Amino acid sequence: MSGKKPPHKPATQLVEAGRRPEWTGAIVNPPVWRASTHIFETEADRKAALSANHDGQFYYGRRGAPTQWALADALTGLEPGAYGTMLYPSGVAAIAASLMAVLRPGDMLLVTDNAYEPTRNIARGLLKRWGVKHRFFDPLDIDSFTTLCTDEKPRAVWLESPGSLTMEVCDVPALATIAREHGAVSLIDNTWATSLGFPALQHGCDISVMSLTKHVGGHSDLMMGSASAGERWYKALRQNAQQLGHVVSPDDAALALRGLRTMGLRLERGVESAAVVAKWLQSRPEVAHVLCPLIPGDAGHELWNRDFSGGCGLFSFVLNSGDEAARARLVDNLQLFGIGYSWGGFESLALPFDPAPMRDVMAWPPAACDTTQKLGIRLSIGLEDPADLIADLESGFTAMGDA
Repeated sequence: MSGKKPPHKPATQLVEAGRRPEWTGAIVNPPVWRASTHIFETEADRKAALSANHDGQFYYGRRGAPTQWALADALTGLEPGAYGTMLYPSGVAAIAASLMAVLRPGDMLLVTDNAYEPTRNIARGLLKRWGVKHRFFDPLDIDSFTTLCTDEKPRAVWLESPGSLTMEVCDVPALATIAREHGAVSLIDNTWATSLGFPALQHGCDISVMSLTKHVGGHSDLMMGSASAGERWYKALRQNAQQLGHVVSPDDAALALRGLRTMGLRLERGVESAAVVAKWLQSRPEVAHVLCPLIPGDAGHELWNRDFSGGCGLFSFVLNSGDEAARARLVDNLQLFGIGYSWGGFESLALPFDPAPMRDVMAWPPAACDTTQKLGIRLSIGLEDPADLIADLESGFTAMGDA
């Protein structure tokens, strides 16, 4: 029987991705290739490499070597519809470089109002200085978004689903379709679900950006970002990254490859545990509202159930009190939840947040919360037993009530 074999399931792809024989030989993992200088046998070889500038070709350390190429190759294989993936020294670098690859001075960028705060800062800072205009929009108001696309004629649209901190799930396929109809490029921060839980290019986006610092690394010991795209936009990403001199450490690439192998299992565990903790929080009198699209009843659950096949352990809740000192007592008393930025590691984290200063269009709290209280806490659920995490939170709530 002849013909191309069907692609393997994601769990199998996570094991085999990026393990080309020419990069690994008889070794399971690609070795760490540390080198700034690549030596050519002849002058003709050097000229050929200079003019060709192919992926996976030795030239100079700034263009990578097998360790970085293996990671990029693996991420491309996990993003259906991708032609290639560029790696960046952080998630924010991936966001900035992706936008710079698409935009030119004078262009208009539309940014979802619940985007990651550094993304908002890039629009208001770096891109503004570069002559790019921007407008924030409510990703849940599709009619207003259509009008904005018609009036502003954007070059690019930045999406994020669920939204940073406040966890709104938007209709990405609809928004991406409208953007394309108006000649705009759709970029999405897909860190929360990764391509395993939300194949962004298949849902209409042109460029899918991730902070590999989070789930791909998985152990809170590296900083890295990526952008995957079809052929047209991958070539633009690649050219821009080379001109900016973006490169990642081979040691960090090796750590990311190691983390990638277990990412699927960690994401599954995170979803299961987060659902348990979120449902428990719904029963607490101290909690006004739980913001978690994984659980039925959440405003975003229907869209999450329609478009996503997975997620992660990151969600938020709103306290039934406006007392910041009480919130601090809750968080300070937690033993299993660290107070810190980032997420996606094996350890649980808790981060107080107040999103109102980070919103231009969307109301906080949203109408779906049915509360006037505004103090939130974001939880990143790690690999601890959820029963222990619940006990830790219960102790925190007790401390919150102690004046």
